[in-house]
Amino acid sequence: MSTPIHCAQAQINTHIMDFLKLAIDVGFPIAAACAGGFFVFLTLKFILASVTSDVKKLSGIIEALDNRVKTMNADVIRIDTLVSSTLRIRPDVERIGRADGKTDARKD
Repeated sequence: MSTPIHCAQAQINTHIMDFLKLAIDVGFPIAAACAGGFFVFLTLKFILASVTSDVKKLSGIIEALDNRVKTMNADVIRIDTLVSSTLRIRPDVERIGRADGKTDARKD
């Protein structure tokens, strides 16, 4: 019965033999360039995967901040309207009109 370590060693030996066969077929410089290219590919894949996950996190943070700004804008307009009506000052209709029709971003 073969152990998992023995199977892994056999796979490594198979890959080494495949590389050596490639080096014999096309020449060592070309085979080394292919191996180097594969290494660069793996490195770029690893770096881009981490950058992509960071961008997704930042996108979520930006979306939450945008919702917060929309909520604060609606609250400021509401407070401005209440203070204007309490002091019997004409409210800024243009400001209210610009915010009209926008949905409230709060989730309460």
